[in-house]
Amino acid sequence: MVVPELKAWRAARPHVVRVARSVRPQLVRAVEAVKPPLVRAAGAVKPLVTQPSTVQFTAGAATLGLVVAATVVTAAGPWDSTGQRTAERDWAASQGRAGGADHGHVSGTSGKAPAPAPSAASVLTGLGGSVGAGPSPTEKALADVLGPLLDNAALGTERTAAVVDLATGKRLYGKGAGDALSPASTTKIATAVAALTAAGADHRIATRTVLEPDSEKVVLVGGGDPTLTARKDAEGNASLRTLADKTARALKDRKTDEVTLSYDTSLYEGPDVHPIGLDNTNVARVTALMADEGRLDDTSSGTAKRTEQPAADAAKKFADLLKDRGIKTTDPVPAEATDRAKALATVKSPPLSALVERMLTNSDNDIAEALARQTAVAAGEPASFKGGGTAIRKQLKKLGLPLKGAEFADGSGLDRADKLTADLLTALLAKAADPAHPELRAALTGLPVAGFTGTLSGRYAGQPGTGLVRAKTGTLTGVHTLAGTVVDTDGHLLAFAFLTASDPPTEPTATQKGLDALASTLATCGCN
Repeated sequence: MVVPELKAWRAARPHVVRVARSVRPQLVRAVEAVKPPLVRAAGAVKPLVTQPSTVQFTAGAATLGLVVAATVVTAAGPWDSTGQRTAERDWAASQGRAGGADHGHVSGTSGKAPAPAPSAASVLTGLGGSVGAGPSPTEKALADVLGPLLDNAALGTERTAAVVDLATGKRLYGKGAGDALSPASTTKIATAVAALTAAGADHRIATRTVLEPDSEKVVLVGGGDPTLTARKDAEGNASLRTLADKTARALKDRKTDEVTLSYDTSLYEGPDVHPIGLDNTNVARVTALMADEGRLDDTSSGTAKRTEQPAADAAKKFADLLKDRGIKTTDPVPAEATDRAKALATVKSPPLSALVERMLTNSDNDIAEALARQTAVAAGEPASFKGGGTAIRKQLKKLGLPLKGAEFADGSGLDRADKLTADLLTALLAKAADPAHPELRAALTGLPVAGFTGTLSGRYAGQPGTGLVRAKTGTLTGVHTLAGTVVDTDGHLLAFAFLTASDPPTEPTATQKGLDALASTLATCGCN
């Protein structure tokens, strides 16, 4: 008999069912293997607290839903611009309680506050599952399988690890779990949780124009939106073209067709050049005004050459757009808008939850640095590299997370001065799975899916973790990290963090394969 929830799901989204039937054989086998234990995990919900070595975590149904989506719905295209399967987005949107942010275009969401995802238990039971609790992995069994893998010379000279069962709160395995190492881009998990805590999942970043009183001086005011675009297809992002449309109409309503133009980047403080310097393709100058992340090509993720003056270039593009709309302008110059300036027009970014997802999926450094500064603004700290780090720590301390040894030098993890522990990374993931914190859900939904999305799309070839592991990668010369979630063969939802470092540096591909093997082992061993 088909349960009502499954019947309604099929009726609402038939294309999801059709896709599930066409799943590649190896993923079908993976789903069949984890169906019953997933149901058991869905029922094993306990109050969440924050210390992974001593207390209880919740195996949130949201995260279970992510694993189901990774193994079933993500098996075949089409993919949308965030790397999420279109059918997954549609299915999630059809439910009464949306999990995290929607998975649409880059803009991403319905505008509703993220809420806990609908429980997958009834659907899985209807597919043949049964409710019950399987044995938890044991520390000895995990040590037996993870220990030799961590001893792999390809991982380098330093390595730390933590594995936590999110249903029981018990730390099942630890190797130097309290030792702080450079986390590289897994820092973005901390940035995501801090930004969502400080500003809220629904927060949108405004870019606006104002008119100074008794003058014809227009000021383009940057609010720190790294996804502001000047391209014709905004793909749901805030559009500089739309802002020009609105500004031109507002000026014409005032019988004005010629103005002087300035641009205001005063929201941010301190140096705008990341400590790694300008001679790189990983991040632009960190400024409150930029278009398309200052990219000099048509890419929207990955490395790219950047303009040396992102704010000035964005203002010049805006001036050209105004001219196309019948408003003559002077060449734009920097100037701070006064408190007496009157609003002309505003465009807003996608919700912060969508920005977090894009940042994590693509490991976007520009968004990460912007979110660190948004955290600083919300927390009353200077919007600078230092202020962002202070604000991130302040927000994570509010959540009661283990911060001993942690250092936050930036929001992206590009700075080697960043230090995190495996304990902290697993605690961050557990907090994001807590039903009491639905505002943090995007810190899980944005994690790349092994073998399919974002920075994991080219990894896990032929490994059993494909489609089952969701994790944030981290890579610097001599530093490789991986932190995320996985469900084991007995249905236990696990958070893991593996951090490695080596001097001299190890061969990157071999090190990444070693990390991937660790996560894949968690997905398949059972270990009880």
